[in-house]
Amino acid sequence: MTRAEEFEELRPLLFSIAYRLLGSVSEAEDAVQETWLRWESSPTAPASTKAFLSAVVTRISIDVLRSARVRRETYVGPWFPEPLMADPYQDPERAAELADSLSMAALLLLERLSPLERAVFVLRDVFGFGFPEIASAVERSETACRQLAVRARHHMDAGRPRFEADRAERDVLASRFFDAFSEGDVDSLQQLLAADVRMVSDSGGKAPQWGTGITGADNVARLLVSMVTPFTRIGGTVEPHALNGQPGAILRDRDSKVINTWTLDILDGHIQTIRTVLNPDKLTHVGPVADAWSVLRETKQSRRSPNS
Repeated sequence: MTRAEEFEELRPLLFSIAYRLLGSVSEAEDAVQETWLRWESSPTAPASTKAFLSAVVTRISIDVLRSARVRRETYVGPWFPEPLMADPYQDPERAAELADSLSMAALLLLERLSPLERAVFVLRDVFGFGFPEIASAVERSETACRQLAVRARHHMDAGRPRFEADRAERDVLASRFFDAFSEGDVDSLQQLLAADVRMVSDSGGKAPQWGTGITGADNVARLLVSMVTPFTRIGGTVEPHALNGQPGAILRDRDSKVINTWTLDILDGHIQTIRTVLNPDKLTHVGPVADAWSVLRETKQSRRSPNS
């Protein structure tokens, strides 16, 4: 097998590691490409190609993450990970860990960790690497890595909900939510939303913002109902689609360009959070991106002139 063939075989794993470390599709793809360049120019053949490439992409991602954390301190409004359409890496033996680590909520929890804690947690708890491999990847002792893993698990466990939603029940509830939304059924929406539900968006100052977030079942339900009719009247569509392993949707304009994405956090039989990614820089990998400001103006005009 050639180096290129070995690399392509491991590319899904490398991307999955980098995405969980960076929360960015574009930065993860860049990290994988840089890994290939280093692998291509390496004069020696490692004992384990998987361990070598995983270590390289991890080190690159840690460096990117350190600079990204500085940039995020000045980010306009809430910062969310870039939505991921599907995880390219599959491992039946670690399916649960891979799925749980991909959600928006889990990625936001990972943001609380230091870059080294995040790397150790992802390599150990998500992908099941041994501590000797992890120590080599992050250039720390095995003892230090074990301590980092303990701290990371403590932070992650402290932020996780106590009871996870059953996936089948979650998908049924999401389907009911999108049906109620498309029908403009405010009562059904209120029943599906948690009393303290939050609708929060990441626009990065480059698209319309939902204020600082809409809170409460009544407020969120009425906002959704107020937008659905004028939005569909101007040709907008809501396309249910799993994102980051969660129920979600892609909102498109009449030309099928992407306006934003939604992901739903579901727990205890209700939707707890609706996260909206509006920042156009975070949507280019989903498809051609619409002008959200123009769509908003047209939607408001349609609301004022229902017969137009």
